[in-house]
Amino acid sequence: MNCFDEYKKKLVSPEEAVKVVKSGDWIDYNCCVCFPALLDEALAKRKDELFDVKIRGNLLFGPIKAVEGDPEREHFYYNSWHCSAYERRLCDRGLCNFIPMVFRDCTEYYKHFLTVNVAMMAVPPMDKHGYFNLSAATGVARGILDKADIVILEVNEHLPRLFGAFDDSIHISEVDYVVEGDHPDLPQFPIEQASETDRRIADNILPYIVDGAALQLGIGALPNMIGKMIAESGVMDLSMHTELCGDAYYELYESGAITNTRSTLFHGKGLTGIVFGSRKLYDWVDQNPAVLVAPLSYVNSPEHIAKLENMISINNCLQVDLFGQVNAESVGFRQISGTGGQLDYLTGASMAKGGKAFICLNSTFTDKQGVRHSNIIPHFNGDIITDPRSQTYLIATEYGVVNLCGRSTWERAEMLISLAHPDFREDLIKAAEAQRIWRKTNKIAY
Repeated sequence: MNCFDEYKKKLVSPEEAVKVVKSGDWIDYNCCVCFPALLDEALAKRKDELFDVKIRGNLLFGPIKAVEGDPEREHFYYNSWHCSAYERRLCDRGLCNFIPMVFRDCTEYYKHFLTVNVAMMAVPPMDKHGYFNLSAATGVARGILDKADIVILEVNEHLPRLFGAFDDSIHISEVDYVVEGDHPDLPQFPIEQASETDRRIADNILPYIVDGAALQLGIGALPNMIGKMIAESGVMDLSMHTELCGDAYYELYESGAITNTRSTLFHGKGLTGIVFGSRKLYDWVDQNPAVLVAPLSYVNSPEHIAKLENMISINNCLQVDLFGQVNAESVGFRQISGTGGQLDYLTGASMAKGGKAFICLNSTFTDKQGVRHSNIIPHFNGDIITDPRSQTYLIATEYGVVNLCGRSTWERAEMLISLAHPDFREDLIKAAEAQRIWRKTNKIAY
């Protein structure tokens, strides 16, 4: 049987495909723009027949109809590896639970510990050799599909094909069912509007970025603003090595700043695991020999990151305490995002020759009542710690950059208070004194 005959044999309607799901099953929807919307809609229609079906996803943008249609969570119970803004709202409504992880280990979790009864994901159309490209979700997809008892693929005609280093495709012979149908265009996420404070933080980081550096940018307005400013700065011959490829990399490539010619891993090629952004980004990565996609077990491996000279990692956080602990994912018990690859790159960039790992934050935030609070705090009380104090490196706010490596508790307190908004520094000094991490000889420049 040739691959096209096998394809026809396995081609069914979404409604027919989801009949394989049983009560109590674990279902995986995979990641980002490879969300299987048609299969999700068909599964949602089976709500009254099913109970306690657990679903996993990762950076899904919604709507997830199986979740939205079951507010009591009696039939479908959704869980996310890394919250998008949509999944954060689901958490707020009690419709999503977070799964703590570091991205480099995600595939290993599936391989050694997790059950996947049915895996569903959207893919581009099959090629002439019988392979489906895993597209924008390659970073995590193959590990999930390999563990699944049943694999269902949903053909989405809008998904880009990405050239892969390895584990970037699945053959029709490994698939149980294929479904087709019309899809709207992919969701788009152009570069967010950065604030003036973001620009000041970017100004503080820019001098650390040299010609030939490898660059990882996290999610959000600030990393994208830094990417945009790098594109305008005249820095040249940068390499892309990142878990997530967003529009900032397209802008850097278009400006000529990214050439990948000095990459010590894949000469002339940028490496990523996940892609989402604007339509122009999807068009840029589509069958582009300058962009390689690979599993995050490789892309986010600190051992591989460490091989890149002048590796620059730039990520956001929400709060830092005076001990140097970093919270990048929660406000109290409210889940905002996730660890993702932040700890991977904090580790790997710190190991690289000339490497630097930046954790960035605005010095303050203003609550709904208009009251301003410091994002540099004395200590945490139940908030989630994303990065331990033993691994924090460069911290940046609009007031500067400090390097915490090898610094004692009193040195850290002084450095971090220097990054706080001046209105909060006196109170932070008093807190540091109470916590016995302040020396009388400490001096803060106000």
